[in-house]
Order: sequence, then C-alpha cells, then structure tokens
Amino acid sequence: MSASEEISVILPVYNGEATLDLAIRSILEQRDADLRLYICDDASTDATGKRIRQWAAQDKRIVSLRNEKNTRSSGARNRCLALAKGKYIALMDADDYSHPERLKTQAAFLESEPKLSFVGTRGRFFRRDPGDLTGDYWFVRRPEPKDFLMTLPFVHASLMFRREDLEAIGGYDAGKWAQRSEDYELLMRLYADGHLGENIDQPLYYIRMDDETQRRRKYRYRLNECLVKWRGFSRMGLMPRGVPYALKPLAVGLIPKNALERMKRSFYQDR
Repeated sequence: MSASEEISVILPVYNGEATLDLAIRSILEQRDADLRLYICDDASTDATGKRIRQWAAQDKRIVSLRNEKNTRSSGARNRCLALAKGKYIALMDADDYSHPERLKTQAAFLESEPKLSFVGTRGRFFRRDPGDLTGDYWFVRRPEPKDFLMTLPFVHASLMFRREDLEAIGGYDAGKWAQRSEDYELLMRLYADGHLGENIDQPLYYIRMDDETQRRRKYRYRLNECLVKWRGFSRMGLMPRGVPYALKPLAVGLIPKNALERMKRSFYQDR
C-alpha cells in the first residue's frame, strides 16, 4: 500500500469491545479501496485496547492510537485527523457497520462531483446483525441550509470528506458546549463556509439501535443541541426562522417518538 493512502478512515472508540470487531472488519473488507484505518482508543477501561492491538498486529493498514485521558469522540477524531494522509477522510463509528461497497462508491462520487466537499449515504438501522431491522435514516438527497432546521439531514458517521476542506475549517469543535451535537456543529460550519454535501440514495451504512444507544441520549445534552443550533442557524442565515427549531430539543421529551418521526417526514416530504 502506498504511503499516501487515498482514503483515511477514522474510528474513535471508548469501551467498545462488544461491537468493535464488526466495525473494523467491515472497513478492512471494503472492495477496491486503497485505505488506512486510524483507530483512537479514547482511554477505554475495558478490553478495547487489547482488541485494537490484536487487529493491528494482523493488518498493517491499521494505525492504533490511545488517549491516556478521555477526550470524547470529537477529540479522538481530531487526533486521527492530525495523522491522516488520504485524499479523502471517511468516518466510522465503533458500533456500526459499513457495506463492502461503501468507500469505493463514495470516492467515485466525489471524483465525479468536484464542487462538493463531502458525501453521505442512506442509513439503515440494525440491532445485532446488519439486516435484522427495517427502517432507514433518510430525509433528502441534496440538503440545503433550510434542511438543517428540523434535524441533521446526513448520517454523520456515513460521511466521506475531501481532506483539505475538513482541515480548512479546523476539524471538530471539542468544546463541552458542543458535546453530543458535534456532528451538527461541524456540518453547519461547513455549510456556512460554502462547503456543501450530498447523500447517495443507497443503504451503504448500517446504524446500530440497541438499549445502549437509547441510554446515551440524556436530556442534559439537549441544552448543548440548542446552543449548537442557535449558533449554526445564525451562521447559515436561518434566523429568525430558526428560533423555534433551535429550541425544539428542550421539548422533544414531551413529544411521542412516533409523532416526532411524522413531523420530520412531513418537513422533508417536498424535498
């Protein structure tokens, strides 16, 4: 493999020993992709570090990193970004799965669309094994600024970026104010600076939905989401229209899940 890989995949992980193997294997088994996988163990307290070292000993495409202090996903991703050399940067979460054609398809798309800075894919949910659940994360193919009002119109971990565009905005904001909303913050900052993205209407990324996923969604992070949206909507010229949408996270707990999903689908039905 060349020293300057075409695709750098960055994968942050904290205490992910139960799901990490599936995520790593799905990247290493990508078809026709010149890649290197940067894994940052963010001060895990379980056997995650041991599993990463075992994988790295088997496959030289893996670059193993470890933080002595937990920096959250943004800090871990930024550490990987600082070392990545690829023309493209692809994201991966430690509890998800990438279709074998994902990276090849996204790289080819960006080659054909030089004006776009990044591309995502349709997301498909699963519980234990890819394909065991129905339901997709999908709202719009070509998001415009207004499409950020209701919810994030991209599957964050499905994204592939042009490295120079991601570096131009300084990567992720690792501040506590953006915690659990760092994906929203990053993409709105990209859009505000003129870096646009698109979604491929193929389920090339599988999102794990289990009990642990639900436990991570704590109410205290909704204030962070409000702050991130308020600032992002202001940068994107969406205020004052965006005020009720910026405040929406505080009311989400009062809205039944099914009703909330219907609201989202209705918002994007003409897009």
